[in-house]
Amino acid sequence: MSDIGDWFRSIPAITRYWFAASVAVPLVGKLGLISPAYLFLWPEAFLYRFQVWRPVTATFYFPVGPGTGFLYLVNLYFLYQYSTRLETGAFDGRPADYLFMLLFNWICIVITGLAMDMQLLMIPLIMSVLYVWAQLNRDMIVSFWFGTRFKACYLPWVILGFNYIIGGSVINELIGNLVGHLYFFLMFRYPMDLGGRNFLSTPQFLYRWLPSRRGGVSGFGVPPASLRRAADQNGGGGRHNWGQGFRLGDQ
Repeated sequence: MSDIGDWFRSIPAITRYWFAASVAVPLVGKLGLISPAYLFLWPEAFLYRFQVWRPVTATFYFPVGPGTGFLYLVNLYFLYQYSTRLETGAFDGRPADYLFMLLFNWICIVITGLAMDMQLLMIPLIMSVLYVWAQLNRDMIVSFWFGTRFKACYLPWVILGFNYIIGGSVINELIGNLVGHLYFFLMFRYPMDLGGRNFLSTPQFLYRWLPSRRGGVSGFGVPPASLRRAADQNGGGGRHNWGQGFRLGDQ
C-alpha cells in the first residue's frame, strides 16, 4: 500500500485531484451511496430545478459496468498520462495557467453538453487535454497498440477511432477534440503564429491562489513571441517547440 501511496502523491497536484475525483465519484455511484440519477447532466434538472452540482458530477462520473469498464479504465489512463505530461511539461510551474485551461475547456464542454443533451462529460474533458498535448508535441513520434507509430498530432483522431471500436460512439471524443482545438487556437496559434490578439488570459485571482513557482518564461513554457521571432530569424526554421515530447506509454 505504501507503494500505491507514494505513486499517488507523486502525481502533480491538479491531476491528482482530478484523477481521485474520477475514481471516487463512479465508485460512489456504483456502490449506491448516491443514486447515479443525481450525477448525470440533465438540462432540465440543471436549468429548471437548480441542481447546480450536475455539471461537476457529470465531469467525474462514469457508469462502470461489464460493458463500459474497459472504456472507463482506458480513459482513466489517458487522464493520468496526458494531464500529468501537460502539468509537468508545457505548464510546469504554472498551476494557475493549467487550471485555467481545464476551466475553459470544462465550461465549453458544459455549454455543449446542455445544448446537445450530453449526460456524461468525463471523456470530452480528457480528450480536450489530450488534444492540447498532441498539438504542443505535434511532431513527436508516438507508439500506439500493436506497434503502430505516427506523429502525435494524429493521436486524438486515432483514439477517437479506438474508442469508437470499444465504445460504439465518437460524439464525446469529437466534442473533446473540438474544444481542445478551440483552446489551442485561441491561446497559442492565433496570437503566436498569426499575430492576432490574445483572447484568453488567466485571471489574476488564479495566480494569487496558485502562484507560479518559477519565472523567466511566459506563455505556458514557451519563450515570449519576440524571442521566438528572433530565434526563427537566426535559423529556427519557422518551427516552434511547444513543450516536451513523450512516447505513448512512457512514464
